[in-house]
Amino acid sequence: MGTAYFNTIILQRKSTYPAQYSGEPVPDEIVHQILENANRAPTHKRTEPWRFMVFCGEGRRKLAETQAAVYKSVTTADGTFKEERYRNLLTKPLESSHIILVYMKRDPKKSVPEVEEIGAVFCAIENMYLTAAAYGVGCYLSTGGITYFEEAKNAFSLEPDDRIIGFFHLGMPKGETPVSERKPVADKTIWITK
Repeated sequence: MGTAYFNTIILQRKSTYPAQYSGEPVPDEIVHQILENANRAPTHKRTEPWRFMVFCGEGRRKLAETQAAVYKSVTTADGTFKEERYRNLLTKPLESSHIILVYMKRDPKKSVPEVEEIGAVFCAIENMYLTAAAYGVGCYLSTGGITYFEEAKNAFSLEPDDRIIGFFHLGMPKGETPVSERKPVADKTIWITK
């Protein structure tokens, strides 16, 4: 287990969606390890701004009902309600084994720029992706739905200054998933040697 194994895990890290899940539950021990590894992310001034709320079993139904209710309330008021989106919010969470609400809680006593705190939370999420890949678990981060609705904070008993980052879905894949494609890093890199 060395650099070759690590590089393989990086290559296997990808988003895998519920349609690709087998329906087999992810063992809670793996979910605990995913969270432990997320907790090891880099953090400026040791603020550790990442927070997690795990929905599994019947908790997924509670998540579905909560997010659908928030969506309906907000979009009915602003005239953007879509029945199909509402139905998806009610049913899609049940296709995942676990869904982890990832949010940011800032420490008001430490003056760390918000962008650095958001970066730290996304580093934690990358650790979650890598751990899931190492265990052969499918996952993806959803930032749609009610993620950016201010009203969602209250629905999940969060503080006004907290920020929902997304919903991290987990499921056992039906089979092998292809490696995600990327453009060559050489097209994105400038080397300054002199």
